[in-house]
Amino acid sequence: MTIIHGARLPDAAAADGLSAPVDLYLSDRVLSVTPSGARPASTGEVVIDADERVAFPGFIDSHVHGEAAVLDPAVQHAMLRQGVTSIVVGQDGVSYAPSAGSSRAASAPDAFAWASGYFSAINGEHPTFRGGSVAELLATYEATTRINVAYLVPHGTLRFGALGDAARAATPEEVAVMAAALERGLDEGACGMSTGLEYAPASSAGRAELLALTSVLAGRGRPHVSHMRGYEDKAGSAMAELMDLARSTGVATHVSHYHGPAAELAGYVDSAHAEGLDVSFDSYPYLRGCSILSMVALPTWLPIADPARTVALLRDEAVLARLRTEHFPALTDLWARVTMAAVPGEHAWTDGMHLPDVAARLGLSPADTAVELLVSTGLRAGCVFAQPPTNSPDSVRALLRHGAHMGGSDAIYAGGRPHPRGWGAFARFLAEHVRELGDWSWTDAQEHLSTAAARRFGFTDRGTLAPGRVADVVLVDPVRVRDEATYEDPRQLASGIDDVLVAGVPVLVGGELTDRTPGRPLRPAPVGASSRAGTAAWSGVQSGARSGAQS
Repeated sequence: MTIIHGARLPDAAAADGLSAPVDLYLSDRVLSVTPSGARPASTGEVVIDADERVAFPGFIDSHVHGEAAVLDPAVQHAMLRQGVTSIVVGQDGVSYAPSAGSSRAASAPDAFAWASGYFSAINGEHPTFRGGSVAELLATYEATTRINVAYLVPHGTLRFGALGDAARAATPEEVAVMAAALERGLDEGACGMSTGLEYAPASSAGRAELLALTSVLAGRGRPHVSHMRGYEDKAGSAMAELMDLARSTGVATHVSHYHGPAAELAGYVDSAHAEGLDVSFDSYPYLRGCSILSMVALPTWLPIADPARTVALLRDEAVLARLRTEHFPALTDLWARVTMAAVPGEHAWTDGMHLPDVAARLGLSPADTAVELLVSTGLRAGCVFAQPPTNSPDSVRALLRHGAHMGGSDAIYAGGRPHPRGWGAFARFLAEHVRELGDWSWTDAQEHLSTAAARRFGFTDRGTLAPGRVADVVLVDPVRVRDEATYEDPRQLASGIDDVLVAGVPVLVGGELTDRTPGRPLRPAPVGASSRAGTAAWSGVQSGARSGAQS
């Protein structure tokens, strides 16, 4: 047994938002929570002195590209130093499974090779998995990492497995193949399905295809998690598409990395709630995003989901002439907002450089520089980019105060100069939005960073420190917690979280990793009243007097 002595818990009724000191008695689950007395005498138990640090249930990163990176101890260290004990991967519709692996027929599309190459600058390379089922992928996280891992069946990978990178509507037979694969993935432990409707080939998916798949999810009580068909000025039509699917099938809907003008975006969510739709979203506390350069720089008429074919086209002077005439002029204002994050090969020296500075070094225009980087890497280049001015600090704050919000880092760990959010997002939520700005109380922080995601994805034994719940416990110094990672030095570990337990096992002690790896694949609980969020749950969450979407 482990005893955490003298911790404080989030308490909305207390003047400072924190309870009087308590002692937590833990095995792999929380046994009891009692008022703190004298330090327990050591009779074989492990006693951790909290010294009035705040005890939270382990934070759940609801959107992270960590299916490969989570097996790297350095990445585990980065997550734990922010209090993240569980992650949800398989995001944006592209990941490793289900794919046929070595059993694939020679004529069948190789979904694993496609997903690994297409998203290499986002998901990296899994050290052991080389294709197979969702169950086989989840097995790679059993006692091999300090972090718990949940998985979303990725729609783009389903689609590629059924019809390759074809930029057309799926036939009924192909939709049936996808639906069957989705059913198997859910049977094997996936907690929902993700779509990446801005990425090829999923961008070619029509309403009938999406209705069929979201109907499967609705029947299982699992959420549809979507990188929408567009953001910023496209958010209205993109949200309308998702709400049409939700209205037609009853599927619970979660929007990934929601950002932009808060009053407008919050209005879409509030309207959905008023209609009785079950809608939530995640966001991160930064004004820069990160993705693959091909999505940022190239038009949809190029076959971006087939890197080899796209590279061949980018070497064609007629194609380049069309790009320079029809597409690149509209991106003039974009180039100055782009910084290279992951450029393998001969141009690795560009990591961390603004695209116009790379262009000056190469003696090319910014547009031709983007082409050069894409061709030389086989489309495997990643970049950080400043979002348009329609997103603002006020909008970030207003969205994270909304009751349907939960924290997601959208972390990408690949590359020489990745976005700092993988090392700092959750610590920044606590330091900036609780301690400094007061957007959240400590109770709100628990809801937005742990409880809401546990509710959304069906992890009914996580999200609070009540007796009987899994003992994923984070001790936060409310004065010291802060993010240290910057765009210039993104791999700096956060401060103020030095002790973390996963299933009662200390995995971070004094800020350093232990040699224990109790992480496991997270599978959702059977569907029931307690495992489905429901509109009432989201609209009933109040972030104190600060709740709302004013910007």
